[in-house]
Amino acid sequence: MINFVAEMSNILITGATGFIGGFIVDEALRRNMNVWVALRKSSSRQWLTDGRIHFLEVNLTSEDDLAEKMRDLRFDYVVHAAGVTKSLHKEDFRRINVGGTKSLANALLRLKMPLKKFVYLSSLSVFGPIREEQPYEEIKESDEPRPNTEYGKSKLEAECFLMQTSLPVVILRPTGVYGPRERDYFMMAKSIKAHTDFAVGYKPQDITFVYVLDVVQAIFLALEKGTPGRSFFLSDGCVYRSSTFSDLIRKELGNPWWIRITAPIWLLRIITCCGEYIGRMTGKVTALNNDKYHIMRQRNWRCDITPARHELGFEPHYQLDEGVRLTIRWYKENGWLK
Repeated sequence: MINFVAEMSNILITGATGFIGGFIVDEALRRNMNVWVALRKSSSRQWLTDGRIHFLEVNLTSEDDLAEKMRDLRFDYVVHAAGVTKSLHKEDFRRINVGGTKSLANALLRLKMPLKKFVYLSSLSVFGPIREEQPYEEIKESDEPRPNTEYGKSKLEAECFLMQTSLPVVILRPTGVYGPRERDYFMMAKSIKAHTDFAVGYKPQDITFVYVLDVVQAIFLALEKGTPGRSFFLSDGCVYRSSTFSDLIRKELGNPWWIRITAPIWLLRIITCCGEYIGRMTGKVTALNNDKYHIMRQRNWRCDITPARHELGFEPHYQLDEGVRLTIRWYKENGWLK
């Protein structure tokens, strides 16, 4: 149990309408914090129905709008989880992930907000394909980031900007996050239920995961114990083969018959190029895009969570089998999988 006394503290959470953000709000409310959610007026509030939530309708890419809307407010903590993970146009990654971060940080600095901690939710993707020679080794914070996706590049640029400010910033870099309400891994479950599983590449791939509630655990540990200027990787502490996640999903679905197709990397390149083109033609973001190609091509997703364990007291509570069981159960109970 965390001894962090958070009752009546004021916390601002961005990205609360997204997958992880909603769970951050739930935990802050459980701790009796005064919760403010920054969001666009048009954003869905599907998971934000608790009457204790205060809504701050803002343009996150406008420093002036943020400063004006926050002028009479005082926050003890900020958790910045807003951002885009996929987009039709690469410019949007910089405009939202970088521009939005700069606008929020500059507005807080302009207002001289007396923050105790600012936690930025980044991603393991900021490092890209590191230590890809077998046997794979854990990516460490001392490694030089080489992001190969527009998403990873934008998150790294936002990290670098924040570290140059005087804000008390702690950065968290989770690996693949899954759990209830998540949609990308849901597509995998939907495919398996329809009797097909896809894998890419014949070279062994080491994959890591972290359950959404363990990410939330780390966020509040960072608010309590995180030293400003530090960054931490997050995973469940285990390493899996690419087939493990699919096998667990299939088990929770009652072991339906299936065909497992392993495609060569060159075929994935063709598919994602087509997906990117179709997305631009239709104006709809597709999961099969250029960033997805680089993500699936990467073979080593190991990361060193020792600093998070030692400095934050982070200890994953959910291993993959338990997390997948809870996730699939939620999909079923909420009508996502019928």
